[in-house]
Amino acid sequence: MRIGVLGTGAMADALATHWVRAGHEVFVGGRDEGKARRLASRLGGGTGHGSLSAAAGAGDVVLAALPYGVGAQVVGDLRAPLDGKVLLDCSNPVGPGFRLLTDGGPSAARRLADAAPGARVVKAFNLCHEDVWRMSPPVFDGQRLAVPVCGDDDTALALVRELVRDAGCEPLSGGGLDRAGLVEATAALFIGLWVGEAADARAMAPPLAFATGPGGTPTDS
Repeated sequence: MRIGVLGTGAMADALATHWVRAGHEVFVGGRDEGKARRLASRLGGGTGHGSLSAAAGAGDVVLAALPYGVGAQVVGDLRAPLDGKVLLDCSNPVGPGFRLLTDGGPSAARRLADAAPGARVVKAFNLCHEDVWRMSPPVFDGQRLAVPVCGDDDTALALVRELVRDAGCEPLSGGGLDRAGLVEATAALFIGLWVGEAADARAMAPPLAFATGPGGTPTDS
């Protein structure tokens, strides 16, 4: 698979590392082409580098590893080369006080879709710190990390699920792109619990066998 990467930060580095190892053809683009060149050199495997526009045009899938707040503007500027491409959004619109910056408005993923209406946007890889994505593979208590994936295009979803597996994780169907906001809100909640309270967010959820109450019957609450 050909993968363009928009951005040269930690998420771009962590995810692209897995995809290069899996044998995909990766091209890194950045506003600072020197940073793109250095990241491509670290990734190895013949990784290409250049401008954001070049990266947008180079991939069947294009990872938008961009901070919330600039992502929609960058994607809007690249709407022509992104036309028809799968655009993978991993951003977290979380601000000071672990506040969800999109509260009351469109999700970060929807903003990218609006900025580049010809792209097929998929939300994934936003629930964990970049160092978790660097793990090879991310396995906890013998179970591979599950990654919710949200999008409206079946072909786009299939490609992103492949990339999730190539990162050593298991894809979960998160529904359509209209549910991306729920995944982003989950990140805001989890980050607040993990970082703000030093709490284990997993303690909120019972085992699957108890999801509908003891004995598998729906609860009254």
